[in-house]
Amino acid sequence: MLSPGIEWEILNQEAIDLYRAGYCDRAMVVAKTAIEVVERNVGPDHLAVGTSLNILALLYDTQGQYVQAEPLYERSLAIAVKVLGPDHPDVAASLNNLAGHYYTRGQYAQAETLLKRSLAISENALGPDHPDVATSLNILAELFRSEGQYAFAEPLYKRSLAIRENTLGPDHPDLATSLNNLALPYATNGRYAQAEPFYERSLVIIENVLGPDHPDVAKGLNNLALLCDHQSRYAEAEPLYKRSLAIYENALGPDHPDVAQSLNNLAFLYNTQGRYAQAESLYERSLAIRENALGPDHPDVAASLENLAALYHGMERTKEAEALAHRAERIRAIQR
Repeated sequence: MLSPGIEWEILNQEAIDLYRAGYCDRAMVVAKTAIEVVERNVGPDHLAVGTSLNILALLYDTQGQYVQAEPLYERSLAIAVKVLGPDHPDVAASLNNLAGHYYTRGQYAQAETLLKRSLAISENALGPDHPDVATSLNILAELFRSEGQYAFAEPLYKRSLAIRENTLGPDHPDLATSLNNLALPYATNGRYAQAEPFYERSLVIIENVLGPDHPDVAKGLNNLALLCDHQSRYAEAEPLYKRSLAIYENALGPDHPDVAQSLNNLAFLYNTQGRYAQAESLYERSLAIRENALGPDHPDVAASLENLAALYHGMERTKEAEALAHRAERIRAIQR
């Protein structure tokens, strides 16, 4: 019979491996079992409990189950602070996890506060060139990019990439994340020639490490498709969007926010090509997913409303377009 500690470690690793293989539902069952095992053997306030709570919270986030995820992140952070003190690197990691959750939900002010605190802890405790510092830099840069603050984001992405290349080697998944994220502001600002090699290198790493059907591969395909789309390379973009969508649906289920993003992007392509009926059905499905998963006042819901309004304007369905645009404006006002 396995000792409780070994059983817990095996369960944690199994949950992580199942997630990486794209089996999120099975991973959640295993993660819950890991929490039960560790709480039963070491009590509710042990660091090991915090580790398993973080894993389960991440899995909930990947499924768009944000209400279930948040208290797990908060409890994990509280355990780390209580046991280790407020300036320990593991506290920084917990802050990053909770901040990533806030970022996903569009709660940018809360996320920024936590990320800056995490970055300060990591730099002071580990030095400026540690991989954990790269993680904090990368997440903070993502936040700034989402807010359109590209001048703040780009140097953080570059510093994160340099740290990861020096410390993790050329084929690590975290390096792929940095490559992908550095490409994003370039693509957004029309610097397509600079963005494309970063996207392509990132995609190669992720497919080699995680396999061709992992959600992270779908993310890379989606970003490369967007790049082609913005350059009117529609014949190249469409199969990339469709492969991305198929991976997300198979790995995450048909109602996940990442599925909504893929639907939205493919709809935009159809709209650009004048394929309005196809675009409308995808935009409508994307909107419904986002409303159900994220709530009616999330920024991504506003984006879906704006895209559908733009489609209706192009189809001369003015009243419908104006109603959707007005609702989007109300959501944007809430976020300010």
